Amino acid sequence: MTETQPLEIPAEIREEWETITAGAVDVLPAAELAARLVKARREGRPLRVKVGMDPSAPDLHLGHTVQLNKLRQFQDLGHHVVFIVGDFTARIGDPTGKSETRKALTAEEVDRNAVTYLDQIFKILDPAKTEIVRNGDWFNKMSFPDVIRLASQYTVARMLERDDFAKRYAEGRPIHVHEFLYPLVQGYDSIEVRADIELGGTDQKFNLLVGRELMREAGMVPQCILTLPLLVGLDGVNKMSKSLGNYIGINESADEIFGKAMSVPDEMMMDYLVLTLSTRPAEAERLVAASRDGRLHPRELKARIAQELAARYQGEAAAGAARERFDRLFRERETPAELETVELPGEPGGTMLTRLLASTGVDLVKSISEAKRLIEQGGVSVNGEKIGAIDHKLENGEHLIKVGKRHFKQIKLT
Repeated sequence: MTETQPLEIPAEIREEWETITAGAVDVLPAAELAARLVKARREGRPLRVKVGMDPSAPDLHLGHTVQLNKLRQFQDLGHHVVFIVGDFTARIGDPTGKSETRKALTAEEVDRNAVTYLDQIFKILDPAKTEIVRNGDWFNKMSFPDVIRLASQYTVARMLERDDFAKRYAEGRPIHVHEFLYPLVQGYDSIEVRADIELGGTDQKFNLLVGRELMREAGMVPQCILTLPLLVGLDGVNKMSKSLGNYIGINESADEIFGKAMSVPDEMMMDYLVLTLSTRPAEAERLVAASRDGRLHPRELKARIAQELAARYQGEAAAGAARERFDRLFRERETPAELETVELPGEPGGTMLTRLLASTGVDLVKSISEAKRLIEQGGVSVNGEKIGAIDHKLENGEHLIKVGKRHFKQIKLT
């Protein structure tokens, strides 16, 4: 948490403050937020906590849940969540963190994605304490003079203070005018929903501060902001992203969630405990310390995290079964006892393994190019032997194919 001076938190909100700020990077301004919490408690009025998400893809992953988990903590403390489905902003394309202009989506793509978003967020949020709005409801009614007035409230110089814009400008890469509008549009959302607090990732800090400025210009009490870390994905390097393939989707099967979570690098366990499971930092530190000094095996701690994640999104029974199957496959190094055999016609002269892996009914990879990449990385074996050549062919007969560490398929070519 960023602090300019030591802040004395009143006793009446100390526990609430610790819960709200746990895992946060920035709490700005901290004194204002503390005062709002005190006032809200004394008046019996819940704070309006805003978050906006653009439905740029149909599925949510654990990176999205960092903010959703924090919102649920606010709800459990009695506050009200305003979840903005960015159906309008998704059609602009958020430039945050991008080195080039982001492709905008069609209205139809946004609508399809928005439906699945709402199904998924209530795996975490309390529907009774959640207000769902779409920012298209107000932006689609704006006139062009309204847009000009909004644009007049911020300067190009201020926009270029944003790191990604500044870098692109310095390197001579294009910045389109509509990209400058995105922070203003996000900030204007806060005026429409009368936000007391807005949450976002650390990469959203500039946009959240724009919201404060616009609210002040509108004669409103400006929102406080709280930024949260960006969850690093399974590669241990990059922000979790579906496009990078380093993600755990909350709609995936219990087996997928458990198996992927077991591949999280050991050094990331603290973040996954605090950010994806809302474990108190002190308790997370205790668990991680125990895994480092031998009191708790690191594999066991990771398995606990994996099972809790699978249970949270797919249920206790499915999570328990996923752990049992994982242990049988990996700890005991067994091939699954029950494997469905898929019968397919063989190709004259032998069936190309790359095509077979991507075939309908086999579906071990999404594309032939992915199959080639996995073979080159040593991630494919046939009948217990690792395959190293992307032009490998299979003769007719039965073959046990293994992709990665967890995916098996018995194939019969005829």
